[in-house]
Amino acid sequence: MVLQSSLNLKSSSKNHLKSRQITIIGGHGRMGKLFREQLLAVGHKVNVLEQEDWEYADQLLHHAELVLVSVPIEYTVDVIQRAAKYISSNTALCDITSIKTQPTEAMLAHHSGPVMGLHPMFGPSIKSFWEQKVVVCPGRNHESFQWLLDFLQSQGAELITCTPEEHDRMMVYIQATQHFYRLNLGAFLAQANIDLERILSISSPSFRQEIEILKRLFCQNPNLCVDIMLATEERCQAINALADTYSRLAKLVQEKDREGLIQEFENTQGFFKG
Repeated sequence: MVLQSSLNLKSSSKNHLKSRQITIIGGHGRMGKLFREQLLAVGHKVNVLEQEDWEYADQLLHHAELVLVSVPIEYTVDVIQRAAKYISSNTALCDITSIKTQPTEAMLAHHSGPVMGLHPMFGPSIKSFWEQKVVVCPGRNHESFQWLLDFLQSQGAELITCTPEEHDRMMVYIQATQHFYRLNLGAFLAQANIDLERILSISSPSFRQEIEILKRLFCQNPNLCVDIMLATEERCQAINALADTYSRLAKLVQEKDREGLIQEFENTQGFFKG
């Protein structure tokens, strides 16, 4: 269920201009650093709380207007629970993790103030938010985040609003199975030990594009890729189903079953033709 009507996604002309006091938990990580740099660039005051800084948590969190949680998936809920002890009831609490249901539930359960989940649909290597998608999952008192949404839109981002549950269902296919597919393809090409530069010199544009995607994936921390695949049981089940599909089609190839492969192709054609 899409909730576009529940938020004012049209940027207010003045909301994002006021300097805000922000603390990013995990602000020295790659995504946290990106948000810190972008927010500082427009005049906001941004503090960072890292693992070794919890003795200063009251100072860093209690007076913040926005606390942004940017930590690995496996730590997100624990960090939310820990941070909530120090956060004022007026503070807006937000996470930018790639799963939304569990973090949003944790924020709503442990923090009485404004709550929102965001998922930036891009990696930390981008230079700006221009033409980048950000998924917005409202939790509570979403008007407290309007200035942040205004800021993102003023930087050229496209905001898409949905429930945390819808987000997580979509990310099974947008992220988890795609990471598994590309992990397989990358491992296969590495195992084949192909001359990558030579094959690129004679390849099609679509193959070159795929290799660029693989290069970006394998430049990342492996924990991020693996955590995205293993984040929920639903993701693991979908990846197993994809692996079963690979096996079924590979068996048709092994048996040189031309008619069977054509039938699979035609069945799938119907799906994409709508």
